[in-house]
Amino acid sequence: MQKMAFWFRILPLLAVSLVLPLSVQSIQRHYKFNVVMRNKTRLCATKSIVTVNGKFPGPTLYAREDDNVIVKVVNHVQQNVTIHWHGVRQFRTGWSDGPAYITQCPIQPGQSYIYNFTLMGQRGTLLWHAHVNWLRATVHGAIVILPKPGVPYPFPKPDNEEIIVLGEWWKSDVEAVINQAMQLGMPPNVSDAHSINGHTGPAPNCSAKGYTLHVETGKTYLLRIINAALNEELFFKIAGHNLTVVEVDATYTKPFKTDTIFIGPGQTTNALLTADQNPGKYIIAASPFMDTIVATDNQTTTGTVRYNGTAAFSPTALTSIPPRNATPVTTSFLDSLRSLNSKAYPANVPLTIDHSLLFSIGVGVNPCSTCLNGSRVVADINNVTFVMPTTALLQAHYYGISGVYSEDFPGNPPMPFNYTGTPPTNLQTTNGTKVYKLGFNSTVQLVFQGTNIIAPESHPTHLHGFNFFVVGKGVGNFDPINDPRKFNLVDPVERNTVSVPTGGWTAIRFRADNPGVWFMHCHLEVHTTWGLKMAFLVENGKGPNESILPPPSDLPKC
Repeated sequence: MQKMAFWFRILPLLAVSLVLPLSVQSIQRHYKFNVVMRNKTRLCATKSIVTVNGKFPGPTLYAREDDNVIVKVVNHVQQNVTIHWHGVRQFRTGWSDGPAYITQCPIQPGQSYIYNFTLMGQRGTLLWHAHVNWLRATVHGAIVILPKPGVPYPFPKPDNEEIIVLGEWWKSDVEAVINQAMQLGMPPNVSDAHSINGHTGPAPNCSAKGYTLHVETGKTYLLRIINAALNEELFFKIAGHNLTVVEVDATYTKPFKTDTIFIGPGQTTNALLTADQNPGKYIIAASPFMDTIVATDNQTTTGTVRYNGTAAFSPTALTSIPPRNATPVTTSFLDSLRSLNSKAYPANVPLTIDHSLLFSIGVGVNPCSTCLNGSRVVADINNVTFVMPTTALLQAHYYGISGVYSEDFPGNPPMPFNYTGTPPTNLQTTNGTKVYKLGFNSTVQLVFQGTNIIAPESHPTHLHGFNFFVVGKGVGNFDPINDPRKFNLVDPVERNTVSVPTGGWTAIRFRADNPGVWFMHCHLEVHTTWGLKMAFLVENGKGPNESILPPPSDLPKC
């Protein structure tokens, strides 16, 4: 098992000289970071942002399946920091998962913490990002997990690979944006632009340069596409080219061709691009999806695929972007996703269920004595708006600290109603720090039921500590009698983040074989802030190999 060491220093306004390994096949990979101060300019304006090693997006972590990864994070900014390794299973190493006040206390200014975890049985593309407040707007980057030496991809080997990180950009400080919204009790301002690898491209009142992907005629490129946006699901297209999807969330899929990729915050998609068109320049476009009245940043960010040898004055081939409410496009894409389910990569879907859960998710309105209008928009699961503790849940569980949380999170809505019909007159939720307890190795079927309270919308929901199988989805209210008969239990797609359709439901299954406390939340950061989150407490198994590892000596203190 190889040991990989990375050293992260979190600073504002950084530039970096990054020395990469000579080859991704090297037995060891040594990273060196030379850190200086500088401003970041986007949308024709300069502002201070928090970054890792001065890079926006941050540096890519390269490793192989089953490698041990060690990352030292040093906090040089005047804000608390944590890093989450999104999609890494963290088997028995919940102390390295990263969500603030769930598995660890934040890394305070001037302090450091070493994350130590093993990439067990995983290969593909994931992402890392900050997991406290709204810092992940600029504190994020890619994780590339290569197969074991000598193990090929289960698709034709590409000639090259390219990381494409999609994001959002605010002209103002994002922490000020959400703080103001919380004081007012209203939704925050939407972002001012989207970005591709940190470049917004031309935007209103700005002619900023966009990202360019250089290609050679006849060659095939594996695009590792990551949605690191805070609050928006996105479409991704390249003019004149089809893309062959081969992986999502670091799990292989049955290949299929599409001209449009749909990707939610926290999700990743690997797709093959073949440079099979006439030499020239072709537009790359990323645009938002929202099929209800909820506001989004309605700007399309653009970049360019440029064939080698193309003259500078050559025209750029354009493409039509899907309408913002193009639900048929998202449905077609999601319906095409299937697990590879081969002998080497089987789909081990739980066929018997120990816990059958129904989680209604949505928003509400609670009284707020400190808010301008006396109330605040909140979000909830089963009418519980999660209250963040001041002691990390995993620490409280491991040491038996009482009074931090309760184990009475409801497995079904306490007061059932017509979830996608007329909303109830009472929009108030309850507040609490509650977890749902699972026995080690128990199996779970969880149905996320969207609601129409205030406004229906899609919820990209992320479960820490596990992959899960998406066995079904639909519009309207989930029918517990008839809908399970249509579940795909043979080759459902395996993910760590799934979209719950607007005014509909999604069903997942997973095995609780990872002891610890595992966060689950909407990956729209605004909904997480409002309280659309909860945690599963998975008990230890029978022996030390089925139990949480002891906490590291440098675990941050609250």
